Amino acid sequence: MSKPKVAVTGMGIVSAIGLTVEENLYALLNGRHGVSRLENFSSKWNSDIFVGEIKYTNEQLTGMLALDPGKPYTRTTLLGIYAARQAIRSAGLKDLSGSRTGLISATSVGGMDYTERYFYDYLTDPSLRPYITTHDAGDSSQQIAHDLGINGLVTTISTACSSAANAIMMGARLIASGRLDRVIVGGTDALSKFTINGFNTLMILSDERCRPFDNERKGLNLGEAAAYLILESEESVNAEQKEVLAYLAGYGNANDAFHQTASSADGQGAYLAIGKALKSAGVEASFVDYINVHGTGTVNNDLSEGHALLRTFGEDVPLFSSTKGFTGHTLAAAAAIEAVYSILAIRHDKVFANLNFQHPMQEFSFVPQSTVLQRSIACVLSNSFGFGGNCSTLIFTEQ
Repeated sequence: MSKPKVAVTGMGIVSAIGLTVEENLYALLNGRHGVSRLENFSSKWNSDIFVGEIKYTNEQLTGMLALDPGKPYTRTTLLGIYAARQAIRSAGLKDLSGSRTGLISATSVGGMDYTERYFYDYLTDPSLRPYITTHDAGDSSQQIAHDLGINGLVTTISTACSSAANAIMMGARLIASGRLDRVIVGGTDALSKFTINGFNTLMILSDERCRPFDNERKGLNLGEAAAYLILESEESVNAEQKEVLAYLAGYGNANDAFHQTASSADGQGAYLAIGKALKSAGVEASFVDYINVHGTGTVNNDLSEGHALLRTFGEDVPLFSSTKGFTGHTLAAAAAIEAVYSILAIRHDKVFANLNFQHPMQEFSFVPQSTVLQRSIACVLSNSFGFGGNCSTLIFTEQ
């Protein structure tokens, strides 16, 4: 008995390189990154770091979405609603109340952008107190579900930078087990002082645009984004004669239990996650045409991930690149936006550029693809690794 197929029938995205799937694709094909200085709020590091920032204020996003400006919407929620609405339109969905539909959303930051803004004012200003409950990571998921009219299963995943990959994986399992017919999966995260200060304390922020898999890499650029996929069962697709954008063929999750914020030197967690995903998809390593690597540009991550690739593929590593040079590292949203990019790679037969690459890593003989490449792409493997050893891999295929 073959494993049930999980189809992707819609997707939506907002990132530093565009407000739509089409705008993101244009930027990827033309090398237009969105990494710049921080503008939307003040930080003591404004002139020292680069970020992948969406250049719209919360007020502007609220207006663009025609939401009530008096309601407590955090930036994480606003970005999530923006991308989720796109995904729904992309899949041609009208009414989500009549089918077994769920939402699994991922976030790391949650409502921190308002918590850090109003924390000291909550006691004295009652008008701000509705924002207290928006701090919770699950608040954005509930707000997105309410906006979309989803009455079924709604839950939140927060496993650091692999969060959206695990949301996608959980959605696929719910479909494969027959519990749901359709699941909206993805993630959303907004820039905040909390994350900037936290990553700066770890000394892994770069004072220049990030250079994944470059021997002279200095660290990552934080970013903000949201993206969602519509996953559907074969029965749902066939019943409505839906167009399928790609298939989620396999997925794997593992934990190397090595360190709170660092990956193991030999890439054990990543290696296990990749192996599980290949087994889940029922394909050999040689079947992979392109890898969207996690590729944060930190010394530790790229070395660890590189060893995982070497252990999995030997010296015959497939074409690979990190797209974080375009968007920055968007934390819980990263796996979702890179899932969109993986599907775009399949649909347009393109390998996207690993921006800013100049110097091969001395530890490896393989290098990332540094320019856009036209190539037949039928299978993409996408890696996402998070703090606490949370390692996840997704595999998307054309058929």
